[in-house]
Amino acid sequence: MSDESKFLRLTVELTVEVLDMDALQAAALAEIRHPDSDLTEEERTEQAELVSSDDSGASALQWLIEPDHVLALVEHISEIEPREAVLGVEPAEEPSDEEEDEHEHA
Repeated sequence: MSDESKFLRLTVELTVEVLDMDALQAAALAEIRHPDSDLTEEERTEQAELVSSDDSGASALQWLIEPDHVLALVEHISEIEPREAVLGVEPAEEPSDEEEDEHEHA
């Protein structure tokens, strides 16, 4: 095999059901207001307003999942070196029964 670097992009799609929107938003707001947050006061206010006004919960969930958490999916594989994780959260339709029954290695 050549010494040239090879890169693979891993795509994971996960649909979650929001069981308690108020609790989800409260948890995100706690993260935004946490003293260790690197946000300025203006950024905190902007992000808090975004989370509070987003009825889908996507903005709140994005605050609760760190992109680096995704790297844990592959950290145990010694033949690769995780380089970057990017996270996007968006509203989705309810999954069909078929999608719920799919195996994790589909």
